[in-house]
Amino acid sequence: MEFNSKVADYLVKFFVTHKALVFSIIINIIIIYVSIKALDLLYWKVQERLKNHKSDAPLLRLVPVIIKIVKIIILFIIIASFLQSNGYSVTSLIAGFGIVGMAVGFAAKETIANVFGSLAVIWDRVYKVGDFIRFNGMEGTVKDINFRSTKIVTMDNYVINIPNNIMADSAITNLTTIRARRIDMLIGIEYSTPNEKIVRAVEILKSVALDHPKVEDDPLAFVSELDSSQITLRLYVNTKTRIWAEYCIIKDEVIREIVRRYREEGINFAFPSQSIYLEKNEN
Repeated sequence: MEFNSKVADYLVKFFVTHKALVFSIIINIIIIYVSIKALDLLYWKVQERLKNHKSDAPLLRLVPVIIKIVKIIILFIIIASFLQSNGYSVTSLIAGFGIVGMAVGFAAKETIANVFGSLAVIWDRVYKVGDFIRFNGMEGTVKDINFRSTKIVTMDNYVINIPNNIMADSAITNLTTIRARRIDMLIGIEYSTPNEKIVRAVEILKSVALDHPKVEDDPLAFVSELDSSQITLRLYVNTKTRIWAEYCIIKDEVIREIVRRYREEGINFAFPSQSIYLEKNEN
């Protein structure tokens, strides 16, 4: 109890002696709190607008990043003003920050590169949260874009973080923006297939594509190559979906129907083979 009484007496004396300083600290804390809350409210409204109106304006998508930078600037200005009003040299403080900033810049050049990479990604509108993209041989859905990295969930449900400077320098295909997915299929039949059945094999490819309700009405089927062990046919057609899972089902149905029709027609699929000829020596 005696210790608590001494602490209380000390606080009262400090408050009476430094009344102006205490009020100044309280006012600055209130200003910082109100400013940050106002910026958080602006951030929330921007996020709601992006979500509800699906706006792709680069400036709007940069606002969350700009708000975080403005928070840091406001905090620095208020602290600098407080120190200046209480007799501290702001010039030396700024010079000190400059030296520290240079040191931090050299030490954190990768982080700075990622920040500029994130700005490039957002400004170029290559992708946004929710898009399904393909890059560096991988495919996945974008879950988050922050200052340092882009978070992606792959088809195997793995979560990976890719630094934004790498994403900014990569060739990225945004599969969400495509109108429809395409079936591009190669089929091999035996060289022993009669001419009329080769023609029939091409006709079946077109017929199967035209009969499927979720395939476009402009299929292209033709003899593509004469390979080492097969006659290669090609089916080239667009589906009526851009959803990967639905595309897989459509392609599966098309392939199974081609197999069924070829078996009915007696058209044999080719497989890798070699013919060996033995020369007869009559001596």
